[in-house]
Amino acid sequence: MKNIIYPLLAAIILFSSAMYVSPLQDFKIADGYSIAFKSKDPSGVFKTMKGTIKFDEADLPNSKFDLQFVVSSISTGNGMMNKKAQIEEWFNAAKYPEIKFTSTKVVKSGSDYSVTGKLTIKGITKEKSIPLKATKVGSGYTFSGSFGVNRMDFKVGHKSDAVPEVMNISYAIPVLKK
Repeated sequence: MKNIIYPLLAAIILFSSAMYVSPLQDFKIADGYSIAFKSKDPSGVFKTMKGTIKFDEADLPNSKFDLQFVVSSISTGNGMMNKKAQIEEWFNAAKYPEIKFTSTKVVKSGSDYSVTGKLTIKGITKEKSIPLKATKVGSGYTFSGSFGVNRMDFKVGHKSDAVPEVMNISYAIPVLKK
């Protein structure tokens, strides 16, 4: 019996050490991030963002982006427009103070990535795939990309000739190892 157990234990130890995967790297969001929206009118940025990022190019199925953008931090360069963005018709910041994105899947897409997740704006959640470029910078990354969001899908504002339905979002998020 001992003759069988020792080789079996050695095989289990060898197999489990070969299967060991290093844990995902946790990153903290660094200063200098940019979350901008652009259209014919309005355009601007969200100045406050928080969240957690776990990313490993070798372990994409377990990578995770969990981000929140503070609605009251919107800046269009026009104080009256900033205040209007807070009202119930638009973002309703009193009831929904954050825009949230939580990834459900990260996959390689050519030389870049695609992050699919749940985007929640004004209490409405929709699945959204976002292109992601991951540029290695020292021991961290800068994640960047751009995509469109149809504001009508989230009941932000009303149909109007003055404000387009699809807002173009661009982002650059530098991160550092925790």
